[in-house]
Amino acid sequence: MDPRPDPRAARRRALVLAATEPARTLVSAGGAAATALPLLRWAPRGEPHPVLVLPGLLASDVSTRVLRTWLRRLGYPVAGWALGRNRGPSQEIDDELPRLVDRLAGEHRTSVSIVGWSLGGIYARRLARRAPRQVRQVISLGSPFASTQPWATAPPQPTRRSLARPLPVPSTAVYSRWDGVVDWRSCRQEPGPISENVAVRSSHLGMGHDPAVLWVVADRLAQPRHDWQPFQRPNRFGLGTLFPPEG
Repeated sequence: MDPRPDPRAARRRALVLAATEPARTLVSAGGAAATALPLLRWAPRGEPHPVLVLPGLLASDVSTRVLRTWLRRLGYPVAGWALGRNRGPSQEIDDELPRLVDRLAGEHRTSVSIVGWSLGGIYARRLARRAPRQVRQVISLGSPFASTQPWATAPPQPTRRSLARPLPVPSTAVYSRWDGVVDWRSCRQEPGPISENVAVRSSHLGMGHDPAVLWVVADRLAQPRHDWQPFQRPNRFGLGTLFPPEG
């Protein structure tokens, strides 16, 4: 039996996922509302430190409102990027994001965790390479940093190879095989002492309010600054069922 995947079946699956992406996103949003009180109230809480949340392509801070509100409830000082709609890499973004990280680190006198959704996660990885002393960790949500398709850019950008290689800070790449927008395989990194991949069952557009994703982000932010450990599935209240096997 040929173990190689059928390209036609893979294309059909991709088309189905893309077509059902909006509906699955609505289901995910409903699930977040239904489970937030009984389940997410048990999410880990850690040392308060600044968290910067970056939106995906063609999205703005409005898209990350649920995520940012959730993190504030956990006690973190949270900032959006305040650059309007994310229309893709530009000189403005290349200039302003490092300044924003520098300002947050200075105001709070500690390094900044960055949560980036889709293209926002690619920006987050670039920031971690540019200013590792100011970045505490990176959490990417469905970010195709290992994609073979280059992003159209104005200023010169890092190559795919440099974006995918291990970061100098702890990093968690959240991905979903049910992603209907990007190839889930392009959202994973090489696991290492301070790098990991975490699988969820979310749609791409629903990652900012999916219960499993919210739990992962809370758990990662709660990690001690100098004692980062890989993510462990929660085993109480059946929360572990929210997470498919990694692979």
